[in-house]
Amino acid sequence: MGVFVFLPLILPLTAVPIARLAEQHLHPRGTARLLTVISAVMALCSAVCLGLTGVVTTAQIPGNPLPDSWSDPEVRAALPYHETVGTAAICLLAVVVVAGLRTVLRHLRVRSRARRALGRDLLDPRLPDADVAVLPDDAAYAYALPGTPGRVVVSTGMLAGLAADEREALLAHERAHLDHRHHRYLLATQLAGCVNPFLRPLQHAVAYSAERWADEESARAVGDRRITARAVARAALVSHRAPAPGFAAFAAPAAAPGPVPRRVAALLGPVPAERNWPPAHTPAGLAAMVAAVGTAASALCAVNAAVALLLVLKAVTPL
Repeated sequence: MGVFVFLPLILPLTAVPIARLAEQHLHPRGTARLLTVISAVMALCSAVCLGLTGVVTTAQIPGNPLPDSWSDPEVRAALPYHETVGTAAICLLAVVVVAGLRTVLRHLRVRSRARRALGRDLLDPRLPDADVAVLPDDAAYAYALPGTPGRVVVSTGMLAGLAADEREALLAHERAHLDHRHHRYLLATQLAGCVNPFLRPLQHAVAYSAERWADEESARAVGDRRITARAVARAALVSHRAPAPGFAAFAAPAAAPGPVPRRVAALLGPVPAERNWPPAHTPAGLAAMVAAVGTAASALCAVNAAVALLLVLKAVTPL
């Protein structure tokens, strides 16, 4: 196993450049998918290597649950890590599990709270669609609530702040979140960030790309990019709070100082190219290659560590 078992814990740093550059040369759809795959693979490799390190070094810890032969002095002398390393790995793995469970529970709790709020929803004559729930609230917000069926939830305060064509853009944006299941991308990258903090820049990049993806779908649905840009800007101005953090929300106020102006500027520009991989001669192309190499190296290190552990177990466990 050697030092290679620790590489997946730092190799996510190789993906930070592509998280910053992908949006410049990729369609938001391609950016969200690429970064989510990278995050998931690197997070899995980090978790596997933490677990393997903990298992290997438990031979140094009294009362370990492994086969009796692991307590032999010869086996302990052959182990590449000290007891302290194993204890630290086990503690880190426990922190990862707790953080992941808290993230999932928070997601489910927010979803449940939003579903309960729909018991008080109204049908607004301006929005006769069956998949739209209007909440009587002066605060302006709108979000996509996943489920079976998915619903678009919007407040009367948000509707009052938008013109008719802007409301159409808003609904198209939220339906895009539902249709493409953006909540799964967000949850996957949030869990990856719990496993390895170096993956959090990818989490933020995926959240922004999901919004941009929905913006492009909205612009295509209404047939006018300027209407969607105006809707995004106006929704950000009238919004005061986001009632369901964790879901993809339209013009989330927390993102207003940075991403909203960038989203508006992108909508006022040309339609992004339909690329799933940046051109090789661009900085984003080089960053993508570095991230791909880092992801492949993480996977190889995890496989190498797993095979090494299996060989050690086979050597020290009697038939």
